[in-house]
Amino acid sequence: MVNIIMHGCNGRMGKVITDLAAQDSDVQIVAGVDKFGESSGAFPVFDSIEKCDVQADAIIDFSNASAVDGVMDYAVSKQIPLVLCTTGLSDEQLSKLKEASFKVAVLKSANMSVGVNVLMKVLRDAAPTLAAAGFDIEIVEKHHNQKLDAPSGTAIALADSINGACNNEYEYVYDRSTRREKRPEKEIGISAVRGGTIVGDHDVIFAGLDEVVTISHRAYSRSIFAKGAIEAAKFLAGKPAGMYDMSDVIG
Repeated sequence: MVNIIMHGCNGRMGKVITDLAAQDSDVQIVAGVDKFGESSGAFPVFDSIEKCDVQADAIIDFSNASAVDGVMDYAVSKQIPLVLCTTGLSDEQLSKLKEASFKVAVLKSANMSVGVNVLMKVLRDAAPTLAAAGFDIEIVEKHHNQKLDAPSGTAIALADSINGACNNEYEYVYDRSTRREKRPEKEIGISAVRGGTIVGDHDVIFAGLDEVVTISHRAYSRSIFAKGAIEAAKFLAGKPAGMYDMSDVIG
C-alpha cells in the first residue's frame, strides 16, 4: 500500500485523484493540503504543507506555482518522494527542483497522461526523418477558458521532444503578427486556443510538399491525468534521490 499526501486536494485535479485513489487497492490518500483547510472527513486536511504531520510514501502536487516552493522544501525535509504536476514554474523554481532531486526522489512531467508520454516517444522517432525531408513543424494546443498559462506545458514538452531529437536546431515562435516574411525553416510554431471546457487537445503538424502528417492527442476527461499521477506515485515510492519523469513510469 502506497500512502499519499495530496497537495491541492480540493482543487479540480485533487478531487479527481482522490476519487480514483479510493477505487485503487494499492494506494490511499492519508492526508491532504488545501489553503482553506476544508475536509470531507475521508482524511485530515491541513491549510499548509508545513503543518502536515502524517507519514507518507509519496506526495502528489496539483496546486499552483506559488505553493510549489513550500512542497519542495517539505519533501526534502521529510524525505518523501514528490510527484510534481503543477505547471508554470519559474526558472528559479525549476533550478530549486533540480537541487531538491539530489536529496529526494522527484518526478516532474508537463503532462501526466500515459498517451501524451507515448506521443513524445513517437515524436522523438519521427521528427528527425520528417525534418530532414523538409517538413515544417507546427503545434496547436487547445484548452478550456479557465487555463491561466499559454502555451501549455505539454505543448512546450512536445516541442522539446522534437527539438531534442533534431540537435536543438529549432527556434520556438509563438506570434508572427509583428513580422512580414516567409516562414524560416528552423522554427516550430506553437499556437494556443482557449475556449469552453476543452480538457486538452494537442496537434503536432508536419507539413511537407503536397503532404501533411498530423499526430494528435485528445483528452476527454481529467481522469487520465489523475490516473497517471497515481501511477507515478506508485512508481516513485521508495526510489532513491533523483529526477524522474513519466517516461520512467511507462518504461
